[in-house]
Amino acid sequence: MSDPTVILTDAPEAGDVAVISQGLGAYNVEQSGIRDYKPLAVLVKGAAGQTIGGISGRSSLGLLFLDLVYLPKTVRGGGLGSRLLAMAEEEGRKRGCKRAVLYTISFQAPDFYKRHGWRVFGEIPCDPPGTSRIFMTKEL
Repeated sequence: MSDPTVILTDAPEAGDVAVISQGLGAYNVEQSGIRDYKPLAVLVKGAAGQTIGGISGRSSLGLLFLDLVYLPKTVRGGGLGSRLLAMAEEEGRKRGCKRAVLYTISFQAPDFYKRHGWRVFGEIPCDPPGTSRIFMTKEL
């Protein structure tokens, strides 16, 4: 067998990413004996039915991962974010997750998560200077 070709790209095709994801998923099942990966989304829809924000994540191996959380400024501050977070956490519990994990950036919403029982377990400086990525977890 000849040596494989290695390509660096900032524009992988969906099929390329799928190969990596499926391969890692199969390996995880082989090692753990657990096949429980499941996507999760809590969506906020506008008047015309279009998605305007929400939470996307996944559950896997007993953990709830919150990958992306966004609400437009026009709907912030009225409790909607708290409602979405509670819905995601409850779904995680229903799926058997014991813990949840996310990361936020220091200029995003670390205090919001702290008010909802999340705790910091790591922080890594990033750009711009004075900014950091904050890794948080919560017992469900």
